[in-house]
Amino acid sequence: MRSDIVKKGHNRAPHRSLLRATGLKDEDFNKPFIGVANSFIEIIPGHFFLDRVSDIIKDEIRKAGCVPFEFNTIGVDDGIAMGHDGMLFSLPSREIIANSIETVMNAHKLDAMIAIPNCDKIVPGMIMGALRVNVPTVFVSGGPMAKGYKQDGTPIDLATAFEAVGQFEAGEITEAELTDIECNACPSGGSCAGMFTANSMNTLMEAMGIALPGNGTILALTKEREELYRKAARRICEIALMGQEESSLYNVRNILNENAVRNAFAVDMAMGGSSNTVLHMLAIAKEAEVNFNLEDINTISKRVSHIAKISPSLTTVHMQDIDRAGGVSAVMHEMSKRGEDILLDNLTVTGESIKERIANAEIKDTNIIHTIDNPYSKVGGLAILYGNLAEQGAVIKTAGITGERIFTGTAVCFNSQDESIKGIINGKVKAGNVVVIRYEGPKGGPGMQEMLSPTSLIMGMGLGDSVALITDGRFSGATRGASIGHVSPEAAEGGMIGLLEDGDEIHIDVDKYILQVNISDEEIAKRRANFKPIVKPLESKWLKQYRALVTNASNGAVLEAP
Repeated sequence: MRSDIVKKGHNRAPHRSLLRATGLKDEDFNKPFIGVANSFIEIIPGHFFLDRVSDIIKDEIRKAGCVPFEFNTIGVDDGIAMGHDGMLFSLPSREIIANSIETVMNAHKLDAMIAIPNCDKIVPGMIMGALRVNVPTVFVSGGPMAKGYKQDGTPIDLATAFEAVGQFEAGEITEAELTDIECNACPSGGSCAGMFTANSMNTLMEAMGIALPGNGTILALTKEREELYRKAARRICEIALMGQEESSLYNVRNILNENAVRNAFAVDMAMGGSSNTVLHMLAIAKEAEVNFNLEDINTISKRVSHIAKISPSLTTVHMQDIDRAGGVSAVMHEMSKRGEDILLDNLTVTGESIKERIANAEIKDTNIIHTIDNPYSKVGGLAILYGNLAEQGAVIKTAGITGERIFTGTAVCFNSQDESIKGIINGKVKAGNVVVIRYEGPKGGPGMQEMLSPTSLIMGMGLGDSVALITDGRFSGATRGASIGHVSPEAAEGGMIGLLEDGDEIHIDVDKYILQVNISDEEIAKRRANFKPIVKPLESKWLKQYRALVTNASNGAVLEAP
C-alpha cells in the first residue's frame, strides 16, 4: 500500500506513535488509509451539513475495513460573494482547493480518497487536486437543493431572487413580493436548484465516471442521498482493498481521460450547463494532460442535441425534476442512440463501462428530458465564438438565450462590474446596446468576477431580448440572456475588448460562432498604438500572486510559473 511508507518498518515507529495518538490500534496499520476530503463550511448552503455527511461516510469506511482520515478544504459561496470585491477571491479559491488536496494526500501518503464537494469552484478544485495525486478516488457531492415556491405556487430559485432585484428597480414588483421571493427561493440545504455551475459540475462527474449514478440529481438531505454516500464509501474501500495492481486501474487519471473529458462536454451540451463548465473543464483537461482545446467544443456542440432544459433556461424545471425523469443516465442513454455523442467504452469508478452503466436507463418523462428526435435544439447548449473581438475565443450559453441568435448593436463600455451596475440602474443601457464589461478577466479583475448582478438587472428591467452583454469576466450558471463571457485575450493583456469605445458596432452570430467589432484594421491599429491597459490597485497579497501567475480564460485560467 502507498501508506506503508508512513506506517511499516522499525524506522517508522515515531510515525506510528503519532498515528496512535489519533486513535489507531495495532490492527489498523494493515488497513488502507482513506483520505476523506470534505468541503464543510457553515456559510455555504450546499456545505453547512457536510460534517454530518462525512460522519456517515467515515462510519461506512470503518465498517468496510479501512481507516478514514478526514481533512477539509476551503470554500467560497459565489452568491454571497457576488456584487462586491469578495468575488475576486472566488475563482482563485479553486487553486487553493487543488493545492490543499495535493498537499494533504501526498504529505501523508494516503492510499485512496473519497471527495465531498458540492458548490461553485469546489468541485473542479477537488478534481484538479485528485488528478495531481492520482490515486483511486470516488467523488460524492452533497446534492442539489430543492426548488422553492412563491406564495402563489410558482417554482423559484436563486436566479429568481437576483432577477427580482431588477424587477424591483424597474417598479414591476413590490417590496412585499421581493421579500416573498427572498424568503422562499432557497428553501433548504444543497447546491442551488437549477443547472447552475455547481449542479453542472456535479452532473458532469457522472458523465466522466468519477461519481456514482445519481450524483448530480438526487436531492440533498434525503434518505436516497444518504444511501448514495454509503455506496460511495463502500466502493472506495472495495477498490483500496484490491491488490495494488488491480486497484491502480482505478487511479483517477485512468478514468478521467480524454474520452471522459469529451463525454463531459457532450453531456454539458445536451443539458445546457453553465458557461463556467468550459473554464473548469479546460483546467481539468490540463491537469489530466489530455488532448483537448477550446476549439474542440464547437465540434462537439454541432453533433449533440440539447434535450434537457433546466433553470435558468427553463425556469419551471429543476434538478429534482431531472432526477424524477431519469437523471443523467437517462440523458446519456438517449444521446447514445446516435452513437457518436457518447464514448461508451470508458471505465467508471464503479467498475462498469459507461455503456453498462446506462444500459437500463430510460426517460420517464419526455416533457422534462426530451427524446433525441424532439430536441429543444439540434445543437448543444454552449458555443465558442471567435472574431477580431475574441481571437482566442469567448463563451456563450446558447441554452439561455432569450432573444435572437444574431444581434448587432452599439457598445456601451464599462471598466468594471460596479460601473456597469450603476450604469444599468441609471438608464445608460438602452434597447439595441451591447454592454461591454472589461478588466474583469483572470488578470484584470483579478479573479474573473461572475456577472449575475448586471445580467439579472438587464433581465429584470425587461431588456433581456433587446440587449447583449460581453465581458472578459464570467457568468454565474444562473445567468440567462445573450451573455458572452471569457473574452480572450482579456483587456488587461491588451485584448480587443480593451480597445472598444462607446458607439462601436458589435456583431454577434451564435450559429456562425462570430463575435466581431465592425471597425477597420487601420482604426484598430491606431487605437492599439495609444493603448495602455488599466491596472487595478491591489492590497491582497494572495491576489497579487494570483495575478502574476494566472493565464487567460481560453487556457482555463490555470496558474503557470513565470
